[in-house]
Amino acid sequence: MNEAMIQQLSDLNRLRDAPSLDADVSIRLQEELQQKMKHADWFTIGVMASSAESAVQALRRLEQYQGWTPHVVAETTDRSGPVFLKANQASGLVRLRVEHGLGEGILITGHKNNSDQPATTWGPLPLNFF
Repeated sequence: MNEAMIQQLSDLNRLRDAPSLDADVSIRLQEELQQKMKHADWFTIGVMASSAESAVQALRRLEQYQGWTPHVVAETTDRSGPVFLKANQASGLVRLRVEHGLGEGILITGHKNNSDQPATTWGPLPLNFF
C-alpha cells in the first residue's frame, strides 16, 4: 500500500511495515489517533525496530508526546539485531527481545479496565511518528 492510499488509521491495519508518511497525512493520523485513544483506560505499546536503541527512542518520543511517565526497562538484550519492544502502561515496564522476521513500526493497543471490552490496536505507525 503506498502513502497515497493511507487516509485513516484503519488503512494501516493490513501493513507489516509502517509506511513513510508526509507531514499532512501524519498530522491527520495523529489527530485521529488522539481521538481514539481517549476511549481507552491504558495502553500497551509494541515497537518493532532494527535495534534496541531505536526501539527505546521511539517509545520515549511517544511517552513525551502523550505526557506519560516513562516506562522502566525491566528486561533488555545484549544481542544486536532487530528487536520487539513491549511496554505495558499498567505495569510501567518495558521488555525487549531480539526477534527476526518482523516489520518495522509502532503498534499501540488501547485497553479498557473492564476486561469484557475488546482491545483495539492501531498501527504500524512510523518510528518517527511522534
